[in-house]
Amino acid sequence: MAAPTITDAPPIVKQKKEALFSKKNLQTLRDPLDDTNPITVQVLGICSALAVTVQVKPALIMALGVMFVTAFSNLIISLIRKSIPTRIRIIVQLIIVAMLVTIVDQLLKAYVYDVSKKLAVFVGLIITNCIIMGRLEAFALAQKPWPSFLDGIGNGLGYGLILVMVAVFREFFGAGSILGYKLVPQWAYDHGYVNNGLMVLPPAALFIIGLYIWWQRSRKEELVNVS
Repeated sequence: MAAPTITDAPPIVKQKKEALFSKKNLQTLRDPLDDTNPITVQVLGICSALAVTVQVKPALIMALGVMFVTAFSNLIISLIRKSIPTRIRIIVQLIIVAMLVTIVDQLLKAYVYDVSKKLAVFVGLIITNCIIMGRLEAFALAQKPWPSFLDGIGNGLGYGLILVMVAVFREFFGAGSILGYKLVPQWAYDHGYVNNGLMVLPPAALFIIGLYIWWQRSRKEELVNVS
C-alpha cells in the first residue's frame, strides 16, 4: 500500500471571519433594548431608575455614564479574561469598574458640575450596579472582546431608554417642561392646570416602570414567566 502523499491530505478549510455587525452581533446589541431589557425584564438597576428620573437631563447623563462603564468594563474584562484567576475575579472586576466610574465622576464634575451634584451618590453607586456586574459575570468572562463590547453598549442603551422614558413623563407632568423648556403654556395654568406633584416623587417612577412592564409582557407572552 502506497504511503499517503501531501496531495492526499484533506484540504485546509479556512474559517470565514465573522463580520463585525453579523446577525449574531446585532442580536447581542439589540436584545437588551426590549427582550432582555435590564430594568423591565431582568429587574436590575431599579434604585437609580427611581432616583435620577425627575428630570430628563440627569437621566440622560446617568444613562450615558452607565453605558460607558458597562461597555468598557465588558471590553477590558473580556480582553484579560484568560489571565484572571477565578478566585479573585470579582476583585479584578470591581477595580476595573471603579476606575471607569471614577473617570465618569471626574468628567461630570469638570464639565457638568450642576448635574454631578444632582446625581450625587448615584454615580458612585454605579460600581455596585447589578447590571454591570451581571454582564461581566454572565457574558464578558466567556465571550470575545467585540461581542462583549456590543453587549455592554446594548445593556447600557436598554437601561438608558427606560430612564429617559420615565424622566420624560415625570418632567412633563411634574414640571410642565422637557429638558428645562416649558411645554405647558401659561394660559393652561391660568385656566386651572396644576403640575402633578406625585411625578416629582420616586413612587411615580415605580408606577411608570410597572405600567411599562405590564404593557411589555402583555404583548410578549414569552416574557411573562421570565424571572
